[in-house]
Amino acid sequence: MFDFASPLIVLLVGIAFLSGVGITTVGPGGIFVTIALYSLTPISSGTVAGTAHATFIATGLVGTAAYVHSGELKTTEARAMALLLSVSSIGGALVGAYANSFVSRPIFGLLLGVVATATGLTIVYRERCGLSPLYRLDVSRREGRIVLGVVGFTLGITSGLLGVGGPVIAVPALVLIGVPMLLALAVAQVQSVFIATFATTGYLLQGNVSVALAAIVGLPLLAGVVVGWKVAHLVNPAKLKVALGIVLVVVGLALAM
Repeated sequence: MFDFASPLIVLLVGIAFLSGVGITTVGPGGIFVTIALYSLTPISSGTVAGTAHATFIATGLVGTAAYVHSGELKTTEARAMALLLSVSSIGGALVGAYANSFVSRPIFGLLLGVVATATGLTIVYRERCGLSPLYRLDVSRREGRIVLGVVGFTLGITSGLLGVGGPVIAVPALVLIGVPMLLALAVAQVQSVFIATFATTGYLLQGNVSVALAAIVGLPLLAGVVVGWKVAHLVNPAKLKVALGIVLVVVGLALAM
């Protein structure tokens, strides 16, 4: 299907690397892989989502290991939060992967554009105006666990349907319910492993995973994840967040139109 020496492959590799940096730096980075596969290749929306999820399994594992190493996932609260969010997202991921087969390519692009735009606007608003949490999550309370479970299931459906990594929408959602940024990034890495694994399984059963494309974007994506983790701990990524948000809004609006 593709000439592996073509400029398209080089472009996909570059986008994948920058996406990986975004995943562990600010969360919503993996969506650019999905957008690139949809916009730059002729593959079906199902194959876009399935292939993207296949790459997110590895990035989720690497991201999780990185945040375990740096300590964000070593507390009892963090582990409980990651487990509950991850388990609740499994059913949603399978539902989303199944629902994708009923979504046409144009509608898929529209929905992807809406998610990208909404995510970008949230990032820019939070960094420029400040975004007060809508809810103070306490995972030790029954109410907090229910809220986190509902959030996980909803994120699983959206991610499974559109082939966007868990951190894309999980990080903004977790921040909105009072989870600190670094902890939200760490927990979202764990959740992404569960979402990607079960969503990929669903897409594999439909024959909608391109192993060749997954390999092309997967390796640079992994390299970017490691670089992004280092950036998140060495610098204040506020400017990067705003730039990423603006790009997401522009790209999202273009996809939705």
